[in-house]
Amino acid sequence: MTENRPLALVTGASSGIGLELAKQFATHGYDLIITAEDDGIETVAPALRTAGDASVQVEATRLDLTTAEGVQSLMTVVGTRPLAAAALNAGAGLGGAFVDNDLADELRIIDLNVKPTVAIAKSVLTGMVQRGEGRVLITSSIAATMPGSYQAVYNATKSFLQSFIEALQDELKDSPVTVTSLMPGPTETNFFHRAGMDDTPVGQADKDDPAAVAKQGFEAMLAGKNRAVAESLTTKAQELANKVLPDKLKAAVHRRMAEPKPDDN
Repeated sequence: MTENRPLALVTGASSGIGLELAKQFATHGYDLIITAEDDGIETVAPALRTAGDASVQVEATRLDLTTAEGVQSLMTVVGTRPLAAAALNAGAGLGGAFVDNDLADELRIIDLNVKPTVAIAKSVLTGMVQRGEGRVLITSSIAATMPGSYQAVYNATKSFLQSFIEALQDELKDSPVTVTSLMPGPTETNFFHRAGMDDTPVGQADKDDPAAVAKQGFEAMLAGKNRAVAESLTTKAQELANKVLPDKLKAAVHRRMAEPKPDDN
């Protein structure tokens, strides 16, 4: 990595919002450390190096962040290099009724969405606070604002992250270091297919553009804002409505979006 360009870390960067966030950093002149659990992370690196007007350095590492070893390996890659920014985006979902889903699959959602985010944030923010500068963007979700019928564990992990982010914001209010929450709604990525939700209303509906979501999140992070509710007016309206609707009603609304459609056969 060069000494005259800022360095950013992006997790879950092989596709979707994570890849679009990496593009935002690259086009704005950041060198990058990117990671994901699939081999697509090596595939996207060459294009990121030339995404902007000038070439940047991109270090791609395939890691499983659900393990303590994977998190430690990532922090070893970062080493003592100062991070100007970090986008903690790695995560996954799982649809279906809680009692029908495999317990190991549900626990893996917690292991990916929650534990590495906390562990990486601990290391990254400690260094930033010591240096007196830095920006962190954590991908939460509009799902954090409502009970997730038929996505019970996923929504709960995002509620945890949102609470975690808001606590950090208060702790760091007198610091130049900022933490921003990116709260997308349903976005056109591979998320719903991987979550087994192709047969749900939300899985089949039109979704937001991941590039627009990432751009809004990146700009909010640079501005030191507390949150970016991205991308569409529908998502923003849902976030506002969820501030006043009772939880029981929000759970019913979520059920209508996430419950699998009955098999006509």
